[in-house]
Amino acid sequence: MSKRQACNFFKIHPSVFYYQAKPNDDHHVRAQLSKLAALHNRWGFWMMHHHLRLMSYNWNHKKVYRIYTDMKLNMRRKHKKRLPQRVREPLLQPLYPNITWSMDFMHDGLINGNNFRSFNVIDDFNREALNITLDTSLTSSRVIRELEKIIEWRGKPEKIRVDNGPEFIANAMEQWAESKNIELKFIQKGKPYQNGYVERFNRSFREEVFRCICF
Repeated sequence: MSKRQACNFFKIHPSVFYYQAKPNDDHHVRAQLSKLAALHNRWGFWMMHHHLRLMSYNWNHKKVYRIYTDMKLNMRRKHKKRLPQRVREPLLQPLYPNITWSMDFMHDGLINGNNFRSFNVIDDFNREALNITLDTSLTSSRVIRELEKIIEWRGKPEKIRVDNGPEFIANAMEQWAESKNIELKFIQKGKPYQNGYVERFNRSFREEVFRCICF
């Protein structure tokens, strides 16, 4: 029986009969990718693939990418969070306390070169400073804890005016405000004067405290 008749009998394509497996050279690809990752730790996949082609390696990009991801060399992309449209509102003085609070961060440095931040909260009614927290790191979780302390002795406000900092637009902050029935009033991006009460407090705090004390 001929090979063609045998293929028809077993119902297989002739290319399957004549196929010869290629030697697995994944270890060579891994070795080259490891060298490139060690020398150029900021290179992405396509930079490495083009460099391998320049080195006369004709590996298919799908194969290289499979090994590249298997080695967990793919770099995480930084996606900028798209902010919703912020509506400008007039900066009005409330008629009584706990209607609107304003909060913001300040940055400064110690004499030894270490940086720190200050989390400030004021009541827009009389510019009373409700909170000043100093630390080297202030996350959204820390902001929520500090606000809980203020609400415990002061009561909660109806609104809190903030800028578009990452701590204020975090999901944890949004969920906390919703659970407390507090409205977060975001100012327009790049318009700090729309949060003028706390910005004025920050300026006084910096000039009268930070500039007068040698840390």
